[in-house]
Amino acid sequence: MTSPANHYFIITEKPEYYSLIKPGHICYISEQRFKRQSSSSKLPVFPVNTSSCLDYDIERKCLSDLPVKSAELLLALTDDAERLTWFREGVALQTALGLTPGTVVMVQAGEEELRGTIRYIGRLQKSHNPLSATFFGVELQGTDRGKGDNDGCYRNETLFSCARDCGVFVPFSRVRPVVPSSLSPSVPEPQPQGEKLSSGDRVTYYTSNKAAHGMVVDVLEMEGQQFVRISTDMDEHGKMGGELRVPLECVVKGEVLAAEAEGMNVDEPPSEQYKDDLYTSLTVNSVVEVTLAKGNAYGIIRWIGNLAEKEEIMAGLELESDRGVSDGTFKSKRYFTCPPKRALFVKLVSCRPDSRFQSSSAYRSEKMLKLDDTEDVDEMDLSSGKLETVPPISTEQVKEILIGQMKGIQGHCNSCYMDAALFSLFSCSSVLDSMLFKSTAPEDAPIQKTLLRDIVNPLRSKGFVEGKHIMKLRQQLQKHGYSRSFTTDEKDPEEFLMVIMHHILSLEPLLKLSAGGEVQESYCYQIFLDQNHSLVLPTVQQLLEHSFHGAGLKLAEVPSCLILQMPRFGKKFKMFDKIIPSLELDITDLLSEGSLQCMLCGTVAEVQCTDCFKDPVFSQTGFKVFCRTCSSQVHCHPQRQSHQPSALDVPEGFLGRLPPQTLTRDKLELFAVLCIETSHYVSFIKHGPSSEDWIFFDSMADREGETDGFNIPEVRSCPEVGTYLEMSRSELAREVPRDMKGVAKRLFCDAYMYLYQSTSMCIYR
Repeated sequence: MTSPANHYFIITEKPEYYSLIKPGHICYISEQRFKRQSSSSKLPVFPVNTSSCLDYDIERKCLSDLPVKSAELLLALTDDAERLTWFREGVALQTALGLTPGTVVMVQAGEEELRGTIRYIGRLQKSHNPLSATFFGVELQGTDRGKGDNDGCYRNETLFSCARDCGVFVPFSRVRPVVPSSLSPSVPEPQPQGEKLSSGDRVTYYTSNKAAHGMVVDVLEMEGQQFVRISTDMDEHGKMGGELRVPLECVVKGEVLAAEAEGMNVDEPPSEQYKDDLYTSLTVNSVVEVTLAKGNAYGIIRWIGNLAEKEEIMAGLELESDRGVSDGTFKSKRYFTCPPKRALFVKLVSCRPDSRFQSSSAYRSEKMLKLDDTEDVDEMDLSSGKLETVPPISTEQVKEILIGQMKGIQGHCNSCYMDAALFSLFSCSSVLDSMLFKSTAPEDAPIQKTLLRDIVNPLRSKGFVEGKHIMKLRQQLQKHGYSRSFTTDEKDPEEFLMVIMHHILSLEPLLKLSAGGEVQESYCYQIFLDQNHSLVLPTVQQLLEHSFHGAGLKLAEVPSCLILQMPRFGKKFKMFDKIIPSLELDITDLLSEGSLQCMLCGTVAEVQCTDCFKDPVFSQTGFKVFCRTCSSQVHCHPQRQSHQPSALDVPEGFLGRLPPQTLTRDKLELFAVLCIETSHYVSFIKHGPSSEDWIFFDSMADREGETDGFNIPEVRSCPEVGTYLEMSRSELAREVPRDMKGVAKRLFCDAYMYLYQSTSMCIYR
């Protein structure tokens, strides 16, 4: 026999008579008993996770209602005071309710934050209690691999699979999503239909399949059926005011329903042929527009189907702006989830493809987008000549092809993170072109095709990519299940790049890091610094070296492309007011294999001293490596006698054979920088050898029109960047950011991600 459902509470105030029951404890009562005694000043509740079978009469004022899923999350916290703190804070708990397997998160481990992906959400073991604690199983990734304590198993039960020491199980309080805005629930769950109505409540009621608004006058019971007497805003004849008696099941509390409830007259297509085209072309995730009484509204179809009491096929839209009337609910039933006042339910035939993305007939273009996704994958065979390959834009071509308005990639609906990333990677560099041509799975080939044919090739040949092609790529990614908000919300560039390079195109990891004899793989590197660093106005070279030094890392090999994330957290926190771009990264000292030069005499180095790394006597960059003679002399100094130099692994045959200054240096070249300011991403490109060879790209530099307008992208030359790079460090430190010329301030002060390449590995060089 199934036990009855329970109603859960968290104790928020210390009960008067029970010293053992503390604020923060979770307790429960059967739902049936709760309904019988809900009006009582005390409730007989049972504490969770105790062996006692006694109930305790707790004052109602000391209890706060707790949804089951929230209770399961909070139960994973063992300390009552901590549990109460997280309950009252609220935001993290609501965010955790929106997390799903596959979400990229940061995990708090002591004083360290580790990056990983959620693989499991649920209980860790069976419990005889009425409630089981919910934990998050996270697979650590990138440079944090190996920092876990399990392989996805808990007490011999496999909950998910990962490599050894790459898994952790943690409560919600130690997990935060990399992109919280796309995961946090926008509003609490809707109250159930049939909730108690009181005089004065605003309601929406239905008569003859039409919705209208009014105010409750009274709730009546007649012949065994309940009715609501409503003072209407408009009676059944269209006149203002009046009263109606409506069955209770046709009344919903609040004003959060379909377009008709707000008097939003939605125009429909004029002909039957038009309707046929729409039904065959519009699907979930199609970008559409509808005509309302106050003008056009734009959004994305999130749901298609039949609503209660409506024969027509309906569409649930998530609008770009707050012109809707709900959060994805209709008559208290949830059909999809979106922010408040963004959902609108309309007839499907009232929708048409977003005209802002149509270069010819809107409907024909939208149908072509659908056909593009299903065309034979054989078209990806480059040897057949069906797809032209276009080399990146050279320094000589930049002015002719790229500079000006309506150049670059057109932004739309929070796409700037993707626009800036794609422009940076492919406009003037070919270092990652291999991902455009490598063989891939049939289900992923359309995404690769869109990337090459619709984005990279037009960008390089014409200098412009229409926003509809970026939206098409976002729709394809969303269709594959990589975050339902890919088409609407802002993301981090690294999240997008990880999806494209790893999950879709299965590109070999760009970065191989050596730590303690083990090699870890990653696609980008987040720079972390220990708290006692001495950097004030650092170069990227210094940041990378200090980060590697603090983490005990080396490069296992020279990367073709090195993507570096600066020491900052989104738009809210920057560790440094300015960062000086390093046009070249000398990674010779960062390699785990190969020979190094003594920093003093230039001969082959035999020892390295990590203690000398921060010694102000030496240069500000480079690991401190010496030949044995120089090391002996350096460490004779009283201040360095406690240092502990370690031997380097010198390749056999190098010692004594090479004259000074003949060892080659391994260097990477800067080719792009992504910057963020007030949630908006832009990019800088270093496209040539001259100090003035810089361009700046903004996918939303200007706009034409209002809600029914479009963004105007712009690429502009910014030679002023070179002027500042030629300044001395002291001169640059004195520069006031707001007084810096042109867009230079954004490069020096807002850098988010640096992209370096090995010139020997670029396809077209």
